[in-house]
Amino acid sequence: MSDAITVRGLHKRYKNAVAVDGVDLRVHDGEVFALLGPNGAGKTTTVEILEGFRRRTSGEVSVLGVDPQHGDATWRSRVGVVLQSTGEFDDLTAREVVRHFAQYYPKADDPDAVLARVGLTDKQNDRTRVLSGGQKRRLDVALGIVGRPELLFLDEPTTGFDPEARREFWGLIRDLAAAGTTILLTTHYLDEAETLADRVGVLAGGRLIAVDTPDRLGDRGSGTATVGWLGPDGPRSERTDTPTAVVTRLAAQFGGEVPGLTITRPSLEDVYLRMIGAGE
Repeated sequence: MSDAITVRGLHKRYKNAVAVDGVDLRVHDGEVFALLGPNGAGKTTTVEILEGFRRRTSGEVSVLGVDPQHGDATWRSRVGVVLQSTGEFDDLTAREVVRHFAQYYPKADDPDAVLARVGLTDKQNDRTRVLSGGQKRRLDVALGIVGRPELLFLDEPTTGFDPEARREFWGLIRDLAAAGTTILLTTHYLDEAETLADRVGVLAGGRLIAVDTPDRLGDRGSGTATVGWLGPDGPRSERTDTPTAVVTRLAAQFGGEVPGLTITRPSLEDVYLRMIGAGE
């Protein structure tokens, strides 16, 4: 499997402060990778280095085979960036904005097709000042993908969205991933990372402390489970590392089906909070 992003020993210092402290990272071609971490963990600095917007102190970085510090216009045309806020274009229509940005790319996608992909066809002739927050975010993504990027950076793309808008946006991200776009996503929403990401990385204190699939991060799949059931005196539960054995015992005790049986393991949030606490 080839890698869209390779990082080795990445450091970034600001005078006496260390923002990134020896990060090693690989993002595979075609995957959705979510970078998690609290404010001040080094996420934004790391991503800005990968995007070529910030210079590193030391380390090796390759993005689509190029050191982003020396990325030229050809390299930039292969990379899409969706910042937390792209800009204000109050007096332009959504279609005018996308058509304008398309002129910057040598092989830009058709603006009307891009607007359709992000669900803005019905709003293409509306001035951007009248678009809702979710519609403006879709416009931001349209500007990020109009150049047909091989790699797309999404910086907290659904901050401020209501639950319905977030789930609609997730569908757009899934469509982009299914079309082969590699996506590096930063988010504070753990359900978003669990839903969208093939793998997640956790940053804390400037260090990448864990990388794995969402269901296996921090040994979620094999960690201590809680078996719950409904006993004669009400709800009962037992924490165990061998839930199958507990269920077998309960099935024998009840002579078959166990009433109210549940088996739960640590959530991604449980694991994440434990990790960042230890990492900081």
